Amino acid sequence: MTALDREQIQEIIPHRDPFLFVDEIIDLEPGVRAHGRYTIRGDEAWLGGHFPGNPIVPGVLMVEASAQVAAVCALTHPDHQGKFGVFAGIDDVRFRRIVRPGDVLDMVIDVDRLRGRIGRVRATVTVAGEPAVEGVLTFGLLEEPPA
Repeated sequence: MTALDREQIQEIIPHRDPFLFVDEIIDLEPGVRAHGRYTIRGDEAWLGGHFPGNPIVPGVLMVEASAQVAAVCALTHPDHQGKFGVFAGIDDVRFRRIVRPGDVLDMVIDVDRLRGRIGRVRATVTVAGEPAVEGVLTFGLLEEPPA
């Protein structure tokens, strides 16, 4: 079991505020499985427009948060350290519940494949134990950021 704080996460992936959606990694088995957490604070700029007076977390941002946890999982594996992850596919995603400010996203990533330059994971996001998002994410691993 390995835990990482926000500063350690930023040493692994390039994401920064306002586009870093992982506060901590609670459990990590590099290249196999990861459990990340992100608290919806309520002061995020995008909540003001989605939707005024009735803030709802966009599903696409929950998918992105899951991808960031997947990137931490992949890029901590010794074969992939120092690489850069980019989306290659999003499949079979289902949104199961509304997520609002104050909710805590628990994102669990289980690696299906991580070989060569391609990875595929099953992502499950829950809030208070209830399913919020499920899907399969595919990503490419690059030697350096795209130009």
